[in-house]
Amino acid sequence: MYTRKNWFTVVLLLCLGAGAKAQQSVQFSQYIFNGLSVNPAYAGYKDVMYLNATYRDQWSGYPGAPKTGMVSLDGPLKRPNRDANVGLGVQVMMDKLGPQNAISLYGSYSYRIRLDDEDTKRICFGIGVGATQYSLDGNQLQYLDQGDRIVPDGVAKETAPDARVGIYYYSPTFYFGVSALDLFSKFTSSGYKWRGYTYESIRRRQSIYLTAGYMYSLSEQVSLKPSVMFKSDFAGPAGLDLNLMMYIDNLLWIGGSYRTNVGVLTNKAITAATPVESNNAASAILEYYITSKYRIGYSYDMTLNKLAGMQSGSHEISIGILFNSKQYSTSNPRYF
Repeated sequence: MYTRKNWFTVVLLLCLGAGAKAQQSVQFSQYIFNGLSVNPAYAGYKDVMYLNATYRDQWSGYPGAPKTGMVSLDGPLKRPNRDANVGLGVQVMMDKLGPQNAISLYGSYSYRIRLDDEDTKRICFGIGVGATQYSLDGNQLQYLDQGDRIVPDGVAKETAPDARVGIYYYSPTFYFGVSALDLFSKFTSSGYKWRGYTYESIRRRQSIYLTAGYMYSLSEQVSLKPSVMFKSDFAGPAGLDLNLMMYIDNLLWIGGSYRTNVGVLTNKAITAATPVESNNAASAILEYYITSKYRIGYSYDMTLNKLAGMQSGSHEISIGILFNSKQYSTSNPRYF
């Protein structure tokens, strides 16, 4: 037998929420400012090279709580006398949960089809390929019985290939996207093993994402952007994000998000055995454009379930840089 430090509770809750078989895909509160994190078809959307970096400290103050960092770079493939119909992107992500670690690398390709002469509307088809290295550090475990065969003596690692696909439509005031992530997680061998034991709960599950948003102008200086994201791994409860952001004077985004669980596209046997509260978290989000090229953002998540009294919320900071940036025309802005 063996035991864990306090982070064991975190691992247990995440495994239960994902059907006790695998982890859910990582999600950032500020994904609405970097669609590449959930959809490879987003690559090249801004029509310039775009660098984004995000760091998330989830459930701050709780031992072993998740910490995630991501850096992405995407842009259009521009060729002389040709439309930029191809978008390319690369993304690196590091995710740590107690003794578990996952490091991912993806390359994304998007083919972007013009739908009007003014080039204000496009439908994009994207694919991403890459790999994730999963690891479990046995040195962070505390034993009751020494030499338990299920626990690695050191760090056990396994690298698995991965793929993702997506469709993304946008106009100056509306966007819609659908994507599927971690496609190979179900079909690759259950080869993450140590002494014959399989650590399937470390690997992420296949997930689908549906995203949509609309930009509504209140005045020349103020606009509202409501948006929604639905996410499901077909096992645990599906997630629903409801977001509302206000855009002020082309400089400041301010708003918030409410995240909850919904009982659709779930495994009824799993959700019946491990009921999950519908309330999850509420977020406050602030994004500021220092110049037309540089953006900095911060969000704070307040947990609304039973973990609320065990930690001090989640913090997330991001930066964005537009290379060779130019002000977008009023007929073809990049709000998404």
